[in-house]
Amino acid sequence: MVEKMKFLSITGHKGDIDRVVDQYFSRYEIHLENALSELKTVPNLRPFTENNPYKEELIKSEDLIRTYLHEPVKNSPASSDSAQFQKLSAEEAAEIIQTLNQELSVLVEEKERLAKELEMLQISEKQINPFIDLNYDVRSILQFKYVGFRFGRFPHEYYKKFIDYVYDTIDVVMHKCQEDEKYVWVVYFVPKVISDKMDAILASLHFERFFLADEYEGTPTEASQALKEKINGLLARIQETDQSLSQIIQARKADLLAAHERLERFSTNFDVRKLAACTSHESHTFYILCGWMREKDAASFQKELENDPETFSFMEDNHDNIVSKPPTRLKNPGIFKPFEMFIRMYGLPAYGEIDPTVLLGLTYAFLFGFMFGDAGQGLCLLLGGFLLYRAKKMDLAAIISCCGFFSTIFGFLFGSVFGFEDIIEAVWLHPKDAMTRLPFIGNLNTVFVVAIALGMGIVLMTMILNVINSLKSHDPEKAYFDTNGIAGIVFYTALAATVFLYMTNHPLPAAAVLTVMFLAPLMVILFKEPLAALVEKKAEVMPKQKGMFFVQGFFELFEVLLSYFSNTLSFVRVGAFAVSHAAMMEVVLMLAGAEAGSPNWVVVILGNLFVCGMEGLIVGIQVLRLEYYELFSRFYHGTGREFKPYGKADMQ
Repeated sequence: MVEKMKFLSITGHKGDIDRVVDQYFSRYEIHLENALSELKTVPNLRPFTENNPYKEELIKSEDLIRTYLHEPVKNSPASSDSAQFQKLSAEEAAEIIQTLNQELSVLVEEKERLAKELEMLQISEKQINPFIDLNYDVRSILQFKYVGFRFGRFPHEYYKKFIDYVYDTIDVVMHKCQEDEKYVWVVYFVPKVISDKMDAILASLHFERFFLADEYEGTPTEASQALKEKINGLLARIQETDQSLSQIIQARKADLLAAHERLERFSTNFDVRKLAACTSHESHTFYILCGWMREKDAASFQKELENDPETFSFMEDNHDNIVSKPPTRLKNPGIFKPFEMFIRMYGLPAYGEIDPTVLLGLTYAFLFGFMFGDAGQGLCLLLGGFLLYRAKKMDLAAIISCCGFFSTIFGFLFGSVFGFEDIIEAVWLHPKDAMTRLPFIGNLNTVFVVAIALGMGIVLMTMILNVINSLKSHDPEKAYFDTNGIAGIVFYTALAATVFLYMTNHPLPAAAVLTVMFLAPLMVILFKEPLAALVEKKAEVMPKQKGMFFVQGFFELFEVLLSYFSNTLSFVRVGAFAVSHAAMMEVVLMLAGAEAGSPNWVVVILGNLFVCGMEGLIVGIQVLRLEYYELFSRFYHGTGREFKPYGKADMQ
């Protein structure tokens, strides 16, 4: 059903809005409306405009959680029920974030400085390592004045060419250091006067020069060792800094999370200003919030506000004085709640409109069971859907379980267990074999007859629901004179009664009675617009173009009769699927060799799985089609808007 709503206007001092939202909207669900739109008649209203003061600190807290706690912000532990969380003000929460951020910033800056120093030392170590076989003081070499020198490397093939063809032809001393798969690192010495010539020769041999800074102490080996010691020292200091960061963040973790959630709460609450309005009286400025609450929540809320001198609430009982339409909040028994999924697919009921969830749940599961009657397969759907719903909380799984329950019942009625019709006795009939003799038609499958009768009953029920909905919405044309109104009910009931009397060989009413039963409601349907105009006391009853009115009315009446016929026959599919299910399972058992007395159980199992999956899906879609096109189209509009609470539901 659709829960009853109350419209409230809440007002108080402008600076008190955060307290009110935090204190009340976290416990009461309210669907807020734009106050400027709702209160157009109130003079001197203006938007509530302010910059969010919590945004900057909230961003800092999110960065701290992601960086130091290494977890997504959304998955941070909720502490909204803790005493610490409840006591924190926005200023205290912001101060926690600022203090923690400052403490961590000092350590972070120190870590960054150490990291840069470490990077420079690692570069120096990488440069000197290839020359550790040189047993000579590096700084002394760098200070040579009359001897040219170069540190560098050759590709292997060019080093060999240099040794074979050049080395003995020029005054050069070359010391080979390290080598790997691609390169040979060397140091060479030449007289200063021929150093340019040597550079040119080596350039043609792809010699790559390395420049060493004047920072190394002792030989390359000694310098490398000294650098490693410095690097290890820096790594130890960086590790100590990380430990200090970790200790601080772990010690303040609870405070950080509580402050973050508190700031998040206040930041979210701040957005309520987008829907609020402001008004001034003398030197004071007040906020106004408008929205919908459930009736019982509204009563509790107003009672609580009696003890709050800073806040006032007014409840508007006359919906005609409200611009917005009440939102829809569905409340159904737990077993029918999963079927709300189908309602939402079609559209939520408007406020005051009949909620069809229970009707859809009953008819959907019942028709599914009728069309898919098998005790074995139904039990599998029942248990499988139930277990899946318990594990995943999927609404569709719960619907499958309900459908499986009715499939099991009809399986016993039809005497079918996994397609076998000789294991249990049919409580009612076997769909494929049961026949009924009807006048004029002859023999007709019984389930077809029952399906059509069932369809006629459902159609009449939806017509009654349409009358109720139309009376609620003050639409006399749809309630009294429409195809699905009282005129339609009279005509369709007369038709159903006449068919029943004829098929059961009972005498029909006199021709005059039949004429009144059929002709009178059809004339009412034909003249529904003029009759509605009379009821509503409009000045113009008949349209100006009367000829066109009668021509159009004639064809519309023909369409009405055709729709009654087609909608009724549409329910034949219910019986057709019941028969086809039995026929398909008969084919599976025939392929498995069940007639010989020793069936192939692998074929039986696979056949049952195939039929259960394929036909279950098709039947599910067909039943939903019947619900939408044959039931909902007669009485249901689905133009409601969902109740979206700003308060408790958004905070959790």
